[in-house]
Parts: sequence; structure tokens; C-alpha cells
Amino acid sequence: MIVVTLGTQRFQMNRLIEKMDNIAAELTEEVFIQTGNSTYLPQHCQYKDFVDAEALQQMIRDCSVLVTHAGVGTIMRGISEKKPVVVVPRLAVYHEHVDDHQVQIAEAFSRKQCVLQCNDLEQLALIIEQARTFTFQPYAAPESKIEDIILEYIDKQVKAKE
Repeated sequence: MIVVTLGTQRFQMNRLIEKMDNIAAELTEEVFIQTGNSTYLPQHCQYKDFVDAEALQQMIRDCSVLVTHAGVGTIMRGISEKKPVVVVPRLAVYHEHVDDHQVQIAEAFSRKQCVLQCNDLEQLALIIEQARTFTFQPYAAPESKIEDIILEYIDKQVKAKE
């Protein structure tokens, strides 16, 4: 099963849900989407607006591929479970967040080859297939804590704006 999660942000991410729903229509594999506060209702896959943390953890353990927004917690959960992780950052231009900090988060993990980043949803199906055979690198905490400090600061700033 492919699991798609948008976290608990107060913002919608309809473009990812709609694209994944269209992809699901062409797959034989089951797709589950945690839709969060989005308004698009999938037609070709199972979905629920919010899933409790324990159930989501189990879904991530069981999934073949994890597709997620660039929430650090979800990314780290997927990496720790050794799952192929595809990250689609939320973008302010689509009113998915207040700014584009998720692009920087996705890029930081992608540079380390811990995840595959998808910036163009027209490439999402291809990137999901690529994730199935990609050799992901385990997350290695930087010797300096600056990256962690920056990610923590960005996360706090976002939560303060919500």
C-alpha cells in the first residue's frame, strides 16, 4: 500500500491529493491518503482526514512507499522505518502554507539522499516508481547541530504563525 500523509497543518494540499487520486486510478496497489484539512475528496483510494499517531505509525511500517509533505516528523518516521520516502513540499503560492520553508526542508533531506523530492506533480508517478528501486541513504545526524537547530527554528516559527 502507498501511504500519503499531509500531517495536521491547518492548510489544504488539494493538488497533491487530486494528483495521487488520479495516479491511484491507474494502479492495482491500494493507496491511502490522510487528507488533513484539504477539501478534495478522493474517488479512487481510501482516505481519512486525520489518523491517530499510533495508526499512522503502523501504516508507515506496512507501506511500500510513503508520500508526504515536508513535515520533519513524518519524514524522519519514514526514514527510521527504512521506507522509500517521496516528499512533496507545501507551497505558499497554492495557499498550502504561509511560506516555502518546506522546500528547504525537502532539499536538505534530498541532498543527503534520504528521500526523493517531487517539485513537479506531473512527475509524481515516475518518482514513486523510482523510489521502489532507489538506494536511499540512512539519515546521518550532522556533526554540527546547525541543521537540526535551523529545522527546529523553522518548525517553531511555523507553529507560532498557526
